[in-house]
Amino acid sequence: MTVRAYRQIIRRKSRQIRVGSVLVGGDAPITVQTMTNTPTADAAATIEQIRRAEAAGVDIVRVSCPDEDSTRALKEIVRAARVPVVADIHFHYKRAIEAAEAGAACLRINPGNIGSAERVREVVKAAKDHGCSMRIGVNAGSLEKDLLEKYGEPCPEAMVESALDHARILEDNDFREFKISVKASDVFLAVAAYQALAEACDYPLHLGVTEAGGFRTGTVKSSIGLGSLLWAGIGDTIRVSLSAEPEEEVRVGFDILKSLGLRHRGVNVISCPSCARQQFNVIKTVEVLEQRLGHITTPMTVSVIGCVVNGPGEARETDIGLTGGGNNVHQVYINGLPDHRLQNADVVDHLVALIEDRARQIEEAKAEAERHSAAAAE
Repeated sequence: MTVRAYRQIIRRKSRQIRVGSVLVGGDAPITVQTMTNTPTADAAATIEQIRRAEAAGVDIVRVSCPDEDSTRALKEIVRAARVPVVADIHFHYKRAIEAAEAGAACLRINPGNIGSAERVREVVKAAKDHGCSMRIGVNAGSLEKDLLEKYGEPCPEAMVESALDHARILEDNDFREFKISVKASDVFLAVAAYQALAEACDYPLHLGVTEAGGFRTGTVKSSIGLGSLLWAGIGDTIRVSLSAEPEEEVRVGFDILKSLGLRHRGVNVISCPSCARQQFNVIKTVEVLEQRLGHITTPMTVSVIGCVVNGPGEARETDIGLTGGGNNVHQVYINGLPDHRLQNADVVDHLVALIEDRARQIEEAKAEAERHSAAAAE
């Protein structure tokens, strides 16, 4: 086995769909989603919340459309958003049609919940006419009564059967531009359902552990559930469901993908938990550093280690590294090699300046390469 072979994740082969300008499935990057929690009818508040999610790097945003006021506001929201907008529809088929007409890139819907076959046909026609994809969203907490009676409780088999039943309705209407989710608040149930669904179909899968909880507990549950599936190659788009602001969901989503080497966006800070050997306040340094680096989107790895026990070894694997030394003299590494010492200086200011400068150099080099490539193609 080569040094890097153990890090390889072989993704499940899924068909590819389009959510507005974003590709989902196939060999497209795994996308990160979130959902607004403002009243959708308040377009200004919803747009402001989408702006914060966009700044955090979100790929797709979902908004709930429970009534006509919401779908009426959706047109303004879609026009203002810089990312595709998914309309969340539960029961009323007319809301789905209105959302499609308002410019939604995708409809989150369960075809079996919106009534007659004729109503389903009307929704499918609206989706086709306006270039919408769909997401079939199965949730363990709202399974159909007949399936609960059949299986006795929410279980992976019931969730997969529900998903495939809904998929069949769309297929019968010659519509295949959809992805599927089978979410549960129980990590074991969610993972098992997704594993079974991944074997049963080739549609792209939207991953999530629903109602995961507050920021800390929800992050842990989502990391375990989504991380297990992603590590196994399952999943094409994700949402981390937290009782927290949408932009926090986005940041955690990217951190999960970064930890598995599946997406590279922004600065990945590797830091020690700190101990009595630390030569500077590691915890406070990393806390402030991460806050001040939030605007950087260039992929980069930075190590911040409090002492020389692990510092040099970690620095060898990072773009920029800092290792604490005695007498307030610390070692700075660039590209894994010792570069200069830092004495009696503000550690955070110094690192931020180095990282921003490196990000600028990388982006300038990338832009130059793109110009050369464009010129060669002419």
